[in-house]
Amino acid sequence: MQFSKIFYVVVSTILVIAFMLIVYVFPSYNLSDRSSGRAVKIYFADNISPAHKKVIELFNEMYKGQIEVVPINLPFDKFTTNDRKEILARYFRSKSDRIDVFSVDQIWVPRFTRWAIPLDEYFSRDERNEVLSYALHSCVYNDTLYAIPLYIDIALMYYRKDLIAALPNAKQIEKKLRNSITWQDMMGLKKYYKDNPLFVFQADDYEGLMCIYTELLANMNSKLMQGDSLRLDTPQAERALEFLSDLINKYKISPRDVLSFKEDDSYRYFLKDNGVFLRGWTGLFKNNIVGNKYLNLKDKIAEVPVPHLEGSKPVSVFGGWNLMISRFSSKVPESIKFIKFLMSPEAQKILFDVGGYIPINNGIYSDSLYMRQNPQLAFDMSLVKHGVYRPFSVLYTNVSDVVSYYLNQALKGKLTPKEALSKADDELKSNSILLK
Repeated sequence: MQFSKIFYVVVSTILVIAFMLIVYVFPSYNLSDRSSGRAVKIYFADNISPAHKKVIELFNEMYKGQIEVVPINLPFDKFTTNDRKEILARYFRSKSDRIDVFSVDQIWVPRFTRWAIPLDEYFSRDERNEVLSYALHSCVYNDTLYAIPLYIDIALMYYRKDLIAALPNAKQIEKKLRNSITWQDMMGLKKYYKDNPLFVFQADDYEGLMCIYTELLANMNSKLMQGDSLRLDTPQAERALEFLSDLINKYKISPRDVLSFKEDDSYRYFLKDNGVFLRGWTGLFKNNIVGNKYLNLKDKIAEVPVPHLEGSKPVSVFGGWNLMISRFSSKVPESIKFIKFLMSPEAQKILFDVGGYIPINNGIYSDSLYMRQNPQLAFDMSLVKHGVYRPFSVLYTNVSDVVSYYLNQALKGKLTPKEALSKADDELKSNSILLK
């Protein structure tokens, strides 16, 4: 335990230093740039995918000589969501103006409001009405608009069509999959797959584990938090964790390897080891480096809703990334123009066409021709309509760090579900901070 704490601190510090070096190699901004006619440079921190590059290039061409967006890349294959959260938080504590626009996981918005400017005065009601309500919900905190969604995401399940098609009752199973198969029915398929991992998911000590736990709680009509109040001592909280543990340790439909899996680890394992089912996010073969290495399997894999508990309604947890403007930025007008461009149908279509990112612009969904050309969007929206949010609280990021650690300990069998939740509850109520 002590070693893991030290290791986490060392790795975190190295990542922060690396990020600082990346940021500070850029030339500083001079206020005379506007008056001199030189393009005003704004610095944008995000995972800069090929889709991001394309929209940035288009914006820079449109505003050539006026505004230039300079990307600061924080790629998902090098920085987990937890890494990015810590890196950005430590960076903004320095009060530097080197970053103007930055991307945050939608659940970080409450925490990052201290380092961001309110956006109400910059976006009219009509402009906000252009945004999907599901996405805009995560941008408002204490009745103030602090962020604008870049794209929305939703959890789903991938499955190998060829492996299911070989079963004697394949058509019946595929019908269940399209409507969200129950966990109980999925477990019944274990007998057909002796050499294939049946269900691969992300169970490492990080935010990804919180997502599937949130879904199970929702299946049980429960929540992790009510407002800012923790609810770890409920029967549902214990049953949900016990169920996750049973997937690995009792029913063995998930290999123990998942205990160290984040997204890319799970994707690689599923594709390389001929997994049957994979819990993941949209865009596996568009915006994911691992997926792009296994394009030979693309036609064998289909997307369906995540499983649900018998007697409950299927739900998928929301994901997605929002844009915020640093309160230390000296280039707010230019940053607003960039964000408004990213909200446009033109930019949103590029993000979807190239990267598979679910658009947040309502107008795209009323474009009948575009929707016919992209049936994937209809499926994505069918999941979005049954989406569930993770807790939206300024306390959540710390809650997630602590709870995910103890969830993982329970899944490893080091603690019982009851012990794990009790320890997490005590840790958080004592206001101590867990260094993992």
